[in-house]
Amino acid sequence: MQVKLMKGETVGTAIAIADVVSFWCAMAIVALMLTGAFRDEQRYSYSLSTTAPVNMLNRRPCDEIYVVGEGETLHTISDKCGDPFIVEKNPHIHDPDDVFPGLVIKITPSSSD
Repeated sequence: MQVKLMKGETVGTAIAIADVVSFWCAMAIVALMLTGAFRDEQRYSYSLSTTAPVNMLNRRPCDEIYVVGEGETLHTISDKCGDPFIVEKNPHIHDPDDVFPGLVIKITPSSSD
């Protein structure tokens, strides 16, 4: 039994049109997902790693909030970022020799780039 809608359309026709539209919407979403998954250039890193990609280090080596990487010391960070007062500006660092990867510190460079 088909129920008549306005202007002679039936419910079956409306459902068929809705099925076609939903199919093409699903295909568009899949295409967008695949395009995003297989792109070559990835600008964002979603890992919890404490080291940044090399191109990020060349562009801006020291942000105001700095995460200590593997093998870094306060001396090397101070030289790299131009901040000789790291210990004074970070009261949570009780021992300057006890620096570990993942430690978050505040950097205030003395000379701006």
